[in-house]
Amino acid sequence: MKMKKFNLQNLVRENVKSLHPYASARDEFKEFNADMVFLDANENPFENGINRYPDPQQLSLKEILAKQKGVEASEILLGNGSDEVLDLIFRAFCEPNKDNIVTLPPTYGMYKVLAATNAIENREILLSNNFQPQVEQVIQNVDGQTKLIFLCSPNNPTANLFDQDKIVSLLSNFEGLVVIDEAYIDFAETRSWVDRLEEFPNLIVTQTLSKAYGMAGIRLGICYASEAIIGVLNKIKPPYNVNALTQQQAIERVVDTETLHREINEILESRQNLELQLKQIDFVKRIYPSDANFILVEVDDANRRYEELIQKGIVVRNRSSQPLCQNTLRFTIGTLEENKKVVKALNELM
Repeated sequence: MKMKKFNLQNLVRENVKSLHPYASARDEFKEFNADMVFLDANENPFENGINRYPDPQQLSLKEILAKQKGVEASEILLGNGSDEVLDLIFRAFCEPNKDNIVTLPPTYGMYKVLAATNAIENREILLSNNFQPQVEQVIQNVDGQTKLIFLCSPNNPTANLFDQDKIVSLLSNFEGLVVIDEAYIDFAETRSWVDRLEEFPNLIVTQTLSKAYGMAGIRLGICYASEAIIGVLNKIKPPYNVNALTQQQAIERVVDTETLHREINEILESRQNLELQLKQIDFVKRIYPSDANFILVEVDDANRRYEELIQKGIVVRNRSSQPLCQNTLRFTIGTLEENKKVVKALNELM
C-alpha cells in the first residue's frame, strides 16, 4: 500500500522548532564516568552513591535496549513512566486550542486526560463490537489539524491485539503520527511494531517496564521512533528525567532475560488456567480473548460482583463505565496462590 506523503516538520509546533534545549553540565561534558574532578554541576562532593546527577541520555540502558530490539540508541527516548513519554509527544506536536487527536475507546484513559491537560481536542471513534479499529470512520474524522492517532495494542481494557492490516491502513493513509502503545506486547504472540520503524516514518511505539518486567515502582517508559522524531522529543524533555536508581535497576532487569521469559511463561500459563476456571462460574457470561496479562470478563452484574469480591479481600477492576464494556470485570493474572483465592471466592459466590 502506497503511503501518503509524510513531512515531520509540518507536525512540529512552531515554538518547539525554534527552541534551544537546556544544556546541563552532563550534556556539555559527557565522560562523567571518567576519573576526573567534577566541579561543573554544583553537586555535593561527598560520595554516597547518588550525589552526582544521572546520565541525562541514559546511554548505558539505551545501548542494551537498542541491541535487544534491533534499533539504534538514537531511536530511543526514555521517560519517567510511559505517561511522561506520552505527554512529551503531545507537547512537541500538538498546538493547544488548535490541534486534535483521535483515540479509540474503550482504551487507556490517560490519552484523554493528557489531551485535556494540553488543551487538545480528543475525537473519539469507538472500536467495533469485536474491539477492532474502524479504519474508515477514523480516516473520515481526521483533518488538517489532526496530529496524533493513539492505538493501544494489546488494548486496555479489552486485552486484544489490533489487526495488523488495520494498523497498516492507518499508518499509510494518515499524514500525522500514529502512536502504538505496546505496554502489554510481551504477553502477545506477535512481533512488536518496533520492527517496522524504518517502514513507517510516522510510527511511534511506546513500551514500559511496568508490566512484563515487573518494575512499575521505578517508573520507566520507553519510546521507539525515527531519529528525527526522537530528536524533537529530546529538545523538550527535562534534562534529568530518569533518575540514577531507576537507570541502574532497569539495566539489571533488562539483561536478565532468562528470568523475564520464565515469569512471562508462568503468567501465560496461569492466564490459560484461570480462563478454564472462569468458564465454570455460572454468572460469567463471556470471557474475551486475551493477548495481555489480564482477562476481561462479562458477568451478570458487575457492580454487585465487584463489591462481593471486595468483601472477600479481592480487588479487581470494574470496567462497566467504559464504552462496549457493560457488566465487565478486569482480572489481572496474579500468582498461583492469588489465582486460587480468586477461583475459590468466585465459586463461593455461585
